[in-house]
Amino acid sequence: MIRDLQPILAFAAAHLDEDVSLRVLAERAGLSPFHLHRVFRAGAGEPPKQYTLRLRLGRAAAMLLTDDQRVLDIALSCGFQSHEAFCRAFRRRFGMTPRSYRERGFTTNVDRSQARKHAEIVHTVGPCIGLFHIGENRRSPENEMAYSIIKKELEPQPVLIVRRRVKRSEIAATIAEVLPHILIYAQQNGIALAGLPFTRYVEMGPGLVTMEPGMHVTSTGAASQGDIIADTLPGGPAATSVHAGPYDKLTDAYAAIEQWMEAEGLIAAGAPWECYLNDPSDYPDPKDWKTEVFWPVASPKSSK
Repeated sequence: MIRDLQPILAFAAAHLDEDVSLRVLAERAGLSPFHLHRVFRAGAGEPPKQYTLRLRLGRAAAMLLTDDQRVLDIALSCGFQSHEAFCRAFRRRFGMTPRSYRERGFTTNVDRSQARKHAEIVHTVGPCIGLFHIGENRRSPENEMAYSIIKKELEPQPVLIVRRRVKRSEIAATIAEVLPHILIYAQQNGIALAGLPFTRYVEMGPGLVTMEPGMHVTSTGAASQGDIIADTLPGGPAATSVHAGPYDKLTDAYAAIEQWMEAEGLIAAGAPWECYLNDPSDYPDPKDWKTEVFWPVASPKSSK
């Protein structure tokens, strides 16, 4: 389904300053408005109107923090027809007026390059935030990928996470539900994003999994709130490899890293995580999806 929907998702995201109404999208897809609405909601997890409004507001919020344009000019460039309509929609989503949002700025010190990075991530991740770990709805071919595994020295990385304990069958749905929640929390609270989405697996039991979908941020200065937890991915040595292909084959990458650690005389020194390097809305064919897996490691002596 994502393959059929991808051109419409990409068109809407690239033309937010134009008419991307249901009628226009349906005509472009060659479908009736009713049929497109049904297909779009099933594939993207939200109706077309909500999708385009979310992207417009997310882009406008980033521009308010990184651009000197007038509020009205930002509203018009993001597809809103009037200052009033923009302010009403912005207040509903972010809990304050665009002007107040701009005056507050980022809640921690953010330099110009970090601000640009934040805007870039909002632009890149926004269209696909609910699509990471999406299922293919068909049996995947056997994965014959040979993994290249190396050891990297990582810097500690501030993150925002939500911790959930779920059945293995609920992993994909949990990631799709949690990541948009973290994105809007960061935007509402002026927290600068610093990297692509990830999921850490704290505990993998035979029935239940403790998992932490999250987003990289420049600082965890904001306090934890509700189920959003300010945390840090650990620094130090980690085994890492890039998996190319469907997300449901990622277990092969973890198995390859475990085998590599044993061959190298290393042991796991913490929970592993996976970072999604590209997004399904830009790459509709699952064989093109890329995910980097990280697993902290240590020598047996250093772990004692």
